Amino acid sequence: MDIFLDLPLGWAILALFCVAMMRSNATYWLGRGIAAGGRHTRFERHLNGPVMKRAERFMNTFGPFAVTLCFLTVGIQTAVVSSAGIARMRMIRFLPAVVLGSLLWAIVYATVGMAAIAAWVALVLASPVAAVVIVVVLLGVLGCLVWRRNRGKRQGAKTERLTTAEPTEGASHPTFSAAPPGHTDRSA
Repeated sequence: MDIFLDLPLGWAILALFCVAMMRSNATYWLGRGIAAGGRHTRFERHLNGPVMKRAERFMNTFGPFAVTLCFLTVGIQTAVVSSAGIARMRMIRFLPAVVLGSLLWAIVYATVGMAAIAAWVALVLASPVAAVVIVVVLLGVLGCLVWRRNRGKRQGAKTERLTTAEPTEGASHPTFSAAPPGHTDRSA
């Protein structure tokens, strides 16, 4: 990482762009190779079937957006780019998307990303305790966000079950019934 920190900004962007292009194209062609090899196995009927044909059409339509935007995320670049290869995204669509994505990634990484890494390394060297406290706080915030999200899903599912329940026979309200089972309301 220090090699990129020592370079002038333009050269750092160019070097990171080249790294991203090599990595993403190697991943794409690895995906293409897996798909081609799979077509010579017992999985041929699946790889040439209607579901895969639909995936290929989908990838050729929306894949360029996914490929470009995956460079702005952490952790899904390999999955998206290899999926583009497996789904045989056409090169005329893949190359512009990967060039733009690689350029975006290189600019972000050379400016904000490298500065954040440098600041983090400086913090760890200056005060390891502060670094640990920051990691614990960030993990706590992440844990709270995940807990709230899951709690909201559980409450939403509970509310949905209550509102979609079958009405009890003879009930005046579609969800709840005060009448005993088998009782019919004759007041109407």
